[in-house]
Amino acid sequence: MERIVGREKEIRRLDKVMEESEAQLIIVYGRRRVGKTFLINEYYDNNFTFKFTGAYNQSRSVQLKNFTYELDRASREKHGQPGDWNEAFILLREYLEKDVTGEKQVVFFDEMPWMDTRRSGFLPAFEWFWNSWGSSRDNLVFIVCGSATSWIVDNIEKNKGGLFSRRTCRLFLEPFTLYETEEYLESRDIHWSRYDIAECYMIMGGIPYYLRLLDRELSLNENIDNMFFRKRAELWDEFDQLFDTLFSKEEQYAKLVEALSRKRKGLTRTEIINTTRIAVNGRLTKMLDNLSNAGFIRVNQMFGKKKRERLYQLSDYFTMFYFRFMKDNVGIDEHFWSNTNDNPARHAWEGITFEQVCKDHIPQIKQKLGIAGIMAETSSWAKQGTNAEEGAQIDLLIDRRDRIINLCEIKFSTAPFEIDKEYDLVLKDKAGIFRESTGTKKTLQTTMITTYGIKKNKYSNYIGKSVVLDDLFANTRD
Repeated sequence: MERIVGREKEIRRLDKVMEESEAQLIIVYGRRRVGKTFLINEYYDNNFTFKFTGAYNQSRSVQLKNFTYELDRASREKHGQPGDWNEAFILLREYLEKDVTGEKQVVFFDEMPWMDTRRSGFLPAFEWFWNSWGSSRDNLVFIVCGSATSWIVDNIEKNKGGLFSRRTCRLFLEPFTLYETEEYLESRDIHWSRYDIAECYMIMGGIPYYLRLLDRELSLNENIDNMFFRKRAELWDEFDQLFDTLFSKEEQYAKLVEALSRKRKGLTRTEIINTTRIAVNGRLTKMLDNLSNAGFIRVNQMFGKKKRERLYQLSDYFTMFYFRFMKDNVGIDEHFWSNTNDNPARHAWEGITFEQVCKDHIPQIKQKLGIAGIMAETSSWAKQGTNAEEGAQIDLLIDRRDRIINLCEIKFSTAPFEIDKEYDLVLKDKAGIFRESTGTKKTLQTTMITTYGIKKNKYSNYIGKSVVLDDLFANTRD
């Protein structure tokens, strides 16, 4: 396990699982490329009693052929290919029963959703296997893993049939935080400034697979050009692969996330329907749930609004980057990223995306504000301006149980941020409009989240609290 970075909580959970004295059904899921298989392989040092990986878009016959090969290899015996999944699980049971030592038997089914092909009978066969035999084997640890998060959630996590309430451990792997990203890069001998790490994070998020492709001998700009923009670059077709392997009817999913990419603050359900023309039925609800479960969108609550008025916001960094810069540009300018170093459009994108980084590091922000132990809700707020009234927008609110609301202003810059007379008036007007519009009686505290802090001047004292980029690198997952 020496090679695992940033998964301390998950490792502690697996340690506890291995100490249990009854059968364990573990589900491991999360965004594709987030490191699920790597974690399980490394934790168990690839020492499985049996391991089988589903094959994407292959028939039941091919899956069973692959299953038989792996069983032959593990048992060192020759088996005829089973006719269906029931027979396959009978063979697996017979193999496991031959071990009478009583030691832990770890079975790992990776990419299980791909095994459940149409009319394959896989899921009922697995339910039967687990309920009739596996759940009574005190030494059996069965690990189910898959990138198709919606399948895992629907068929294992929320199963209302034979697997209802059967799982004993759930591991949802999240992307690395900034702290974990820095730790991972340093483990690969990549020593960058936190500004560069933050910009790298804005492009690929904390996805280990993408981070692993970085070349320590190249600058950040050179790496981005090499990975995304050169002809036939490593990740030039990553978007298509992501959606093709994760979602059925991927064209509709792509259409939906593209619509969200055009509105950085997000869209309401009604706005999504009007923009995409996706049918108003259970299908849209399911698509939104699937994208949320897979980590591609975030559901933002609007302060003072009902749940049905919430905003759906694209939150996957790679997907945002793809639609903003890659979609129509791959292979055209192989040095595109280096050539846009001083481009205003790139600076605007940095400012917008830094807001997302902050929303993904709320625990770190609360820790710096000294409110880590105080219950709080985060949301956004906006008031549409009219001819008679001024509008305002606040991207991040922290509404605390101690009757204080932090109104967070987020700025990404290359130097300490300077508040001038004009911006000072903007901040005060925002707070005033917010109080008047919401009628809140709570204390309002304007909070600046910046890269390098606030430049001291006669206007800076208005800021109640300040958070800087370094604070977002705090470790809060222990």
